[in-house]
Amino acid sequence: MNIEQLEYIIKVAEMRSISTASESLHISQAGISMAITSLEKELGIKIFKRSRLGTIPTDEGKEIIQKAYEVLSKLEEIKDKAQMHTGTMEKELRLSSTQGLFLTVLPKSLALFKKKYPDVNIVIEEKGGQEVVNDVLNNKIDIGLLNIPKKNPREDELDFQSLMEAKVIVSVSRNSPLASRKSITPTELLDQNLVFYNGPKMKEYIKDFFEQYGEMKILFLTNNTEIIKKTVAEGLAISLSYEIGINSDPYYQTGDLVPIPLVNFNNNTMKLGFVRSKKQHSSKAAKEFIKCLEFYTTTLKY
Repeated sequence: MNIEQLEYIIKVAEMRSISTASESLHISQAGISMAITSLEKELGIKIFKRSRLGTIPTDEGKEIIQKAYEVLSKLEEIKDKAQMHTGTMEKELRLSSTQGLFLTVLPKSLALFKKKYPDVNIVIEEKGGQEVVNDVLNNKIDIGLLNIPKKNPREDELDFQSLMEAKVIVSVSRNSPLASRKSITPTELLDQNLVFYNGPKMKEYIKDFFEQYGEMKILFLTNNTEIIKKTVAEGLAISLSYEIGINSDPYYQTGDLVPIPLVNFNNNTMKLGFVRSKKQHSSKAAKEFIKCLEFYTTTLKY
């Protein structure tokens, strides 16, 4: 038994295909098949069976594959410990983030990380929540930042961690008749023109709102947050957004935009956090960046 054999059975189990696993590992199909057959003979059991669904682990194989994950995880921990003692760090950190975290939590967390590890190259993209999850599942990124779903998908493969909660607020112009309000209810929004961020989480929120209170007058949806803020600041509409990060936003700092709590709506908070793979051992760079995320989000709570 060797490490390569354990890596092969894990990858075949993930891909459910020897051919796809061979492409991912850059190993010939014959090489992977021979390695698995040799391991099966050594252990005296069949690890995989072929079916219409692909190359599927047997019941005995599932136990062996789980143990293989544990062994490789321990090996990665050993490597990680060695890196910490030698002071080495990976040269690249790959991230994907949804818009809300991309514009608020992420910049300050990145600044903290780069101050400590200036030589690490950070590759980051703004994406929708499902795209972030897919990036983690496909091992395209080390960490994904997103709104934590109410029901976590693929719990056997994904580790979701909440960093903080954010409430929905109503943003209005300083000249709006609503600007002096201490709070506002959903029914009071029905006569207003609204602009929204064109993201899946906000669309889900709007759908829920419509079902409970009736349709709102939506002026437009856009992925350009600057246009949204300018439109609201000029008094052409109001908007719904999340309270996180408004204290450092120039529009709110100058008073051009006024945040008002939205009350009496049961879908008024969301959890913000990150997702990473349970099957890929976290790099030192990823672990250190998570510490920066946790530090910054903790400061936002107080």
